[in-house]
Amino acid sequence: MREEEIEKLRGVVRDCVSKHLYSSAIFFADKVAAFTSDPADIYMQAQALFLGRHFRRAFHLLNASHVVLRDLRFRYLAAKCLEELKEWDQCLQMLGDAKVDEHGNVSDIKDSNVMYLDKDAQDHEINISAAICFLRGRAYEALENRAQARQWYIAAVKADPLCYEALEHLIENHMLTCNEESSLLSSLQFCHEDGWLSSFYTCLIKKQDKENVVEAKFNDLEKENASSTPSDSPFTGTLKNNTDLLACKAEYYHQCGEYQKCFELTSLLLEKDPFHLKCTLVHLAAAMELGQSNELYIMACNLVKDYPQKPLSWFAVGCYYYCIRKYDQSRRYFSKATSLEGTFLSSWIGQGNAYAALEEGDQAMLAYRTAARLFPGFLIFSSSRCHLPTLYIGMEYMRTHSFKLAEQFFLQAKTICSSDPLVYNELGVVSYHMKEYKKAVRWFEKTLASIPTSMNATWEPTIVNLAHAYRKLKMYREAIKYYEKALTLSTKSLSTYAGLAYTYHLQGNYNSAITNYHKALWIKTDDQFCTEMLTLALAEESHCDPDSIPGLLS
Repeated sequence: MREEEIEKLRGVVRDCVSKHLYSSAIFFADKVAAFTSDPADIYMQAQALFLGRHFRRAFHLLNASHVVLRDLRFRYLAAKCLEELKEWDQCLQMLGDAKVDEHGNVSDIKDSNVMYLDKDAQDHEINISAAICFLRGRAYEALENRAQARQWYIAAVKADPLCYEALEHLIENHMLTCNEESSLLSSLQFCHEDGWLSSFYTCLIKKQDKENVVEAKFNDLEKENASSTPSDSPFTGTLKNNTDLLACKAEYYHQCGEYQKCFELTSLLLEKDPFHLKCTLVHLAAAMELGQSNELYIMACNLVKDYPQKPLSWFAVGCYYYCIRKYDQSRRYFSKATSLEGTFLSSWIGQGNAYAALEEGDQAMLAYRTAARLFPGFLIFSSSRCHLPTLYIGMEYMRTHSFKLAEQFFLQAKTICSSDPLVYNELGVVSYHMKEYKKAVRWFEKTLASIPTSMNATWEPTIVNLAHAYRKLKMYREAIKYYEKALTLSTKSLSTYAGLAYTYHLQGNYNSAITNYHKALWIKTDDQFCTEMLTLALAEESHCDPDSIPGLLS
């Protein structure tokens, strides 16, 4: 057969692949390989078999080739076949012996003679070494060796910053601390034309800076193309409305407690791209915080219809039932989500929260401990850097009044993530319960200093708690200042008015105390403490026995 006829058949195979006609591609690729016996044509045939999901046959074809151990393309595709077959040990064996240190530096042992024979290679292809490192990471993660998986993912990103999947696994699986993420990004070698990608990656990682710093990063990235593109270029778009960037920004708003802004942004994004699953998870979390049960119901129904095999769908159902306080049903659906994907952290936390709401402490602790085992962030040489399971274990211990144990877990959570204000808030609460009021004041002030955005109603309980702690220390002026600050964020808090009234009462300012007791009783008319203290304040103001003032509130 003439060379031009062979080349025509190769073109037919490539066209079949592009049109997803894989059986046709397999048929013609088989004939081309038979005519030429060229390794490149054998590889093309194996690739067609792989795309047609004939993994065992593709692996046999590659393994029978005499170049499988010398050409990285053959070795990588053979390992990909074994990945699809879930034969992880054989997959690692096929990829060859190599060592990697904790910083992602790779040393090959037997790969000095390998070649990369790709006739169709493009200038901007992803480095094959990066793909191999990433596949090693996938294999180790499947074998539950998260420490090795983490190191190989780092190696993959370092080998080629364009290997986004490796960075995604590091971030999504909480394998790096905030500092480690920043350090990794600063070590990456980007091409000059990939400057926008460096900025984008910076927006993807944990955002621990203050609001103005993070917002500046987003703004710079949104204007990236407009500032760097020549005026005569046909490409004049920007990333301003890019769904991935908007999802990043929404995640940041949720992290800061700006739940309404987060919900509004995710709602707009899902109108544009209703199947953006990363945004969907953030949208569900924001809807939960805002008590949007109708939105959760609609989202859950749509997800179960479109993605019945994805854990996110059943997690959404669990969120809906949790929102309407049907905790037993909620727990069942969170459990179903974890049965579909055992490493779905949000469902383990949701399951623990549902059990805690049912006051089933042992089951709640079991769920949190399972999450901590899967994401063991508090271990010194941990392969995970997620502090949430540890934080929730501490919350459960605090709920059952085991304050010393709770404090230990909160301190462990602080070691893992020193930028989360919620950790400092819980440390303040547990110190308050242990009557260590000076320590509580320090933790609550640290909480307020760690909030990345301007103060909002989310942090009103922290300000009230700080005021309570100052009152316990008999620092009444400071206590009153913080109670009044809390009232600027929310005017419907019984605790704030009661605390403010009691502080004025302790100061001997009976008029202000009576005014605020009345405001508290307007919110809850049958509050026993405020009723009794109002009676006492009125009596003390009029210098008479409180028993002689009947029916004060009638």
